[in-house]
Amino acid sequence: MLFFLKANSSIVKLFLQITLFLALSLSAVFAEELRDVQKISLKKDEQKKILVKYGSFEKIFKFRWTLYHNKGLVIFRSYDRIVAQNILYLRNKNQAVRVELKPKDGGSYEGAYLLVQFKSFDYEKNQAQFEISLIDKSMQVNLKYLEK
Repeated sequence: MLFFLKANSSIVKLFLQITLFLALSLSAVFAEELRDVQKISLKKDEQKKILVKYGSFEKIFKFRWTLYHNKGLVIFRSYDRIVAQNILYLRNKNQAVRVELKPKDGGSYEGAYLLVQFKSFDYEKNQAQFEISLIDKSMQVNLKYLEK
């Protein structure tokens, strides 16, 4: 019986070591894509502007929210002359918006993009919390968060 317990503990220990190794390896692989994560809070109709720079181009990404009803947050966004409206939910597939920042390169499958994710809503302050992530494998895009 004692042999059985020792054998099982070594198997469990080996399993945990392999799991930890894989988790750290994969996190390093996926971390290369994710270049910048910024957490922000916005009140109703408060606009956030982000300057997007790549190559010789400078473009402004703007977004704001206007309504929070039935756990759905209505946001307006604009980038590169494209204006859109989305409804984001906390516990649903529609929790984030993907904004393509630049055209895809010839050798690249994915171009750089922003991911604007609705994280929570503070009823007392009437503020929505967002997480903005820059995904850019080619490392060509820079962001500057502008003040009002």
